[in-house]
Amino acid sequence: MATKPTEFVELSEQEGKQLLDIARVTISSEFNLDDSIKKVKEELKTNIFYENRGTFVTLYKKGNLRGCIGTLEPVESIIQGIQDNAINAAFKDPRFSPVKSNELKNIKIEISILTEPEKLKYSTSKDLLTQLKPFTHGVIIEKKHHKATFLPQVWDQLPDTTDFLSHLCMKAGLSANEWTNGKLEVMIYHVQYFKEE
Repeated sequence: MATKPTEFVELSEQEGKQLLDIARVTISSEFNLDDSIKKVKEELKTNIFYENRGTFVTLYKKGNLRGCIGTLEPVESIIQGIQDNAINAAFKDPRFSPVKSNELKNIKIEISILTEPEKLKYSTSKDLLTQLKPFTHGVIIEKKHHKATFLPQVWDQLPDTTDFLSHLCMKAGLSANEWTNGKLEVMIYHVQYFKEE
C-alpha cells in the first residue's frame, strides 16, 4: 500500500546515495560495464525501498538535461521504479538520443521520490496562482488527453508562477495561456530528491 503524503517518510542521505548507486549501476550494466547490481541490491535492507512511490530519474550532462523519465503514481516499489526509470531516462526519453557508454563519466544522476499526487481545488486562475507554492509543489496538469508535469526542481528555472504554468501548458501540448481559463485539472505533490556530486 502506498504511503500517503501526510505519512510521507523521508529517506536518509545514506539511503538516497544507495538509490543513486542503483541508478548508475543499472545504466552501466546495460553496457556490461558493471555486474555489481545484485551486490548493490543485497545491501538495500531498509523496508522503505520496497514501499510503492512515484519516482523520477533525471540525467544531466555538463549541467544540461540529458534525459528525464518517471512515474507519478505509486504503482511500484521505490527500488524498482528507480531501476526502470534509470533505463528509460538513459535510453528511452524521446527528446534525446540514447546515452552512449563513453558519456557516462560526464553524466550526473538525480533521483526524485514523490508523494502521492493530490487534486488541487481552485476556482479561478488567480486562486490557482495563490495556492501553488513555488519551489515546493510538483505540479501535474491535465485536460482531455493532454497531460504534463514539472517536478519542484523546475521552479529553479521558472520561479515566476505564471511562467511556470505557461511552460507546463506548452509541455502538455496546450496553449501557453490555457491555465488562465480555470478549467484545467491540477494536481500537486512533494518530492525528496538526491543528486550526485
